[in-house]
Amino acid sequence: MKNIATKQFSILSDHMDVYDFLLDIFSQDRRGGVPAPFWEYALVSSWMDKSYLHRCRIWKEGEKIVGFCFHENPVSDIYFSLREGYEELAPEMVEYAEKHMPRTDGKQQIVLVGNQREFEQAAKAAGFEKAGGYESLVYDFDEPLSYPLPEGFTFTESGSVDPAKACECCWRGFDHEQEEGPWNGEYEYAYDLINAPHATPEYDIAVMNGKGEYVCYAGMWWVPENKLAYLEPLCTVPEYRHKGLAAAALSELYRRLRPLGATHMTGGGNPFYAKIGYKKGIEWSFWRK
Repeated sequence: MKNIATKQFSILSDHMDVYDFLLDIFSQDRRGGVPAPFWEYALVSSWMDKSYLHRCRIWKEGEKIVGFCFHENPVSDIYFSLREGYEELAPEMVEYAEKHMPRTDGKQQIVLVGNQREFEQAAKAAGFEKAGGYESLVYDFDEPLSYPLPEGFTFTESGSVDPAKACECCWRGFDHEQEEGPWNGEYEYAYDLINAPHATPEYDIAVMNGKGEYVCYAGMWWVPENKLAYLEPLCTVPEYRHKGLAAAALSELYRRLRPLGATHMTGGGNPFYAKIGYKKGIEWSFWRK
């Protein structure tokens, strides 16, 4: 008989154990939940509200973590990670989330990833209904990725990405300039990402124009334990889009990481990924009442 205990998440004492748990349960079909960098990237990002982290809950058997319920951004998006062999905990975890995890304007959304069938069943039993979703494509390194860098552009050297330039590139590349105005020069928050316990900024890549300006940026979280090249973020500034820069940047990541043992690289739901050779990936589904 299993002896399961629970505890509330504490960022100072629990993060490393949770990260190791997410490494342990990783599978290509995401049956256990999201990859470990998904959680750490959100945790150290400036855009995630961390005032509700105390509501995240850990399920343990002895000293072994077997389940984790957490939020990302917005805080009303709720995720589950579960170790194989503990599927019977899914209804309890869904019940906890509905009662105790945060809401936005009184509403809450369960986000399921890949083959989390036990949580689909538990969500349905609790009265949740599927309200949409998308497919996040994945690149299989068995297939070569070899888009050339267009003439007039260069890559940054390994480990030489400038945090300030990367922040400005992301500000413009994610269209903040159009919506919120010019970049204000703030980049201190970038060091939270660079100094995250499992960050691998030495594998980040930026594409530079002839003036040395960053016009495309690809962040990389290399996870050797799972042979996973976790791409986050990827952006190109508006006036340099549709020139093949992002495809070339991902090709360079492929060339650098494949010799290290990487077998897959994450992507997203944008049609761009399918266009350059990403194949069928992971379904993300949203469940609401």
